[in-house]
Amino acid sequence: MRTRAKGLTALLLGALLATAAPAATAAPATRAATTTPVRGLEVGVPAYVYPNQQMLLDVQAAQPAASIVILNPNNGDNPFDASWQARADALRARTTATGEHTRVLGYVHTERGTRDRDAVLASVRNYLVTADGKLHVDGIFFDTTSRDCGPGNAQRDYYLDLRQQVQALVHSIDPAAQELVVDNPGTAVADCFLEPGKRTADTFVTFEGTYAAYTGAWLGGNVFNLTAGYYSGSSFDPSGTAYWHLVHAVPDATAMRAALSTAFTRGAGYAYATDDVLDNPWDATPAWGFGAETSYAATLG
Repeated sequence: MRTRAKGLTALLLGALLATAAPAATAAPATRAATTTPVRGLEVGVPAYVYPNQQMLLDVQAAQPAASIVILNPNNGDNPFDASWQARADALRARTTATGEHTRVLGYVHTERGTRDRDAVLASVRNYLVTADGKLHVDGIFFDTTSRDCGPGNAQRDYYLDLRQQVQALVHSIDPAAQELVVDNPGTAVADCFLEPGKRTADTFVTFEGTYAAYTGAWLGGNVFNLTAGYYSGSSFDPSGTAYWHLVHAVPDATAMRAALSTAFTRGAGYAYATDDVLDNPWDATPAWGFGAETSYAATLG
C-alpha cells in the first residue's frame, strides 16, 4: 500500500490463489469455531489523502466510528506536522461500535525487510516524537512487510526489532499508552511472525486485493508454514483482532456486505471494503459511505 507523487499508488503483494472461496453472500456470517472468544468484526480504514481532504472528513464523521484509521504523509517520510496532528486528534476522539476510541496509525514502508532500519525508525519518529511531547497516534502501520521468516528467522527478527522499538518509544512518552503495531504482508504470513515471545505485530493484514480475487479464490488461511501449509491462525488470535483484510474494487453496497461477511468467516478481526480502484484504492469515500460499513460490521459477531 505504498503511495507516490500525487502520492498514492498502491503496491499489492502478489499471491498464488489456490482454493475456491465460498460464494459471496450479504447474510450475517458465522465465524468458524475457535477455542478463544472473539470480538466480532471492526472496520479499519487506510486513508491515503492529505489531512483536510474529504475522505478524512467523511471518516471522522462516520457513526459509529471506524476502529482504526491509517494516516499517510508521503509514505511516512514527511513531517507529521500540526495539520496532521490535529486530524489525528479529531479522529481519536471518535467512538466506535464497541464503545472505544478510534485508534490512529502512522504509515511506514519497509520494502519487504530490505529498507535500512535507521531510515524506518526515522519515519517512526516522525509520528511519535512531536514538539509538544504528546502522542498523536496510537502506533505504526508497517507496510510492504515480508511474509517469510528468512534464513535463521532474519526477516522475522527485523520486524520484531521494529515492534520493540515502537513499544519502547511509545512507553517513554506515555507509560500508560497501549500501542498498536500492524504488519502488512498483504497475504498469509508465516507463523514464525506470531511465535509467542517473538510476535512482530499485534495485527497482520493477510489479504489486500480486489473483490474479484477475494470472493473468487482464497489461499486457505491467514498464516502458513512449510509443513502444515495454509491454516486459519486462530490459535494465535486470543483477542480476535490478529488479522485484517483490505478489499478494493467492490462493486456495490451488497458486495460490501458480502466482503465483510466473508472477512468475518475467514477469521479477520478488522476489514475494509471500498469501491475505490487502483492506482490508489485508498483515497476516496465509498459510494455507500463509512457509516453504512461500520454499522454493518457491528452486526457480525
